[in-house]
Amino acid sequence: MSTQITVLTKRVESKILLIRGHRVILDTDLAELYGVEVRALNQQVKRNARRFPDDFVTQLSAEETASLRSQNAAPSSGRGGRRYLPYAFTEHGAIMAASVLNSERAVEMSIFVVRAFVRMREALAANQQIMSKLTELEHRVESHDTSIQDLVEAIRELMEPPPATGRRIGFDLPEDSGTSSAKSAGKVIP
Repeated sequence: MSTQITVLTKRVESKILLIRGHRVILDTDLAELYGVEVRALNQQVKRNARRFPDDFVTQLSAEETASLRSQNAAPSSGRGGRRYLPYAFTEHGAIMAASVLNSERAVEMSIFVVRAFVRMREALAANQQIMSKLTELEHRVESHDTSIQDLVEAIRELMEPPPATGRRIGFDLPEDSGTSSAKSAGKVIP
């Protein structure tokens, strides 16, 4: 991909949000990308409602909108702001919006929207593979830790003196037999 394509794709990626467990792009961002007014975009969506089932576009709740505003992901509703709740478009909804807008810019930008969603899916898949490998490694380490702990316990058991049984092993030398040097050498001299 050329540098310009990469930059545009990353620009679109930055506008994709996770809402209700789905990756979506808000109507304000989509309208900006497609070079139309938000009002015009939403008007076309309403006129072509059959083309936009619930899994393509959904209107956000007041709580979701307030949460987005607190995160600066949505414009404030201050002077001249929105008078209705924003719409969130999935990848398929964004492509359908480009087709109902039928403008050259919308068609061009829809390609970047698709690329951005695809890149995010690929990144998510790569992250899931990494998480799977980490989980596998964690299980291996746990079994290793158990084996190492068992080995340490066995070494400690070997290092402990044997329990006293009351019986002595070996022989005793009488005190008055031989010289002291014979006793220290451990030899008995008859």
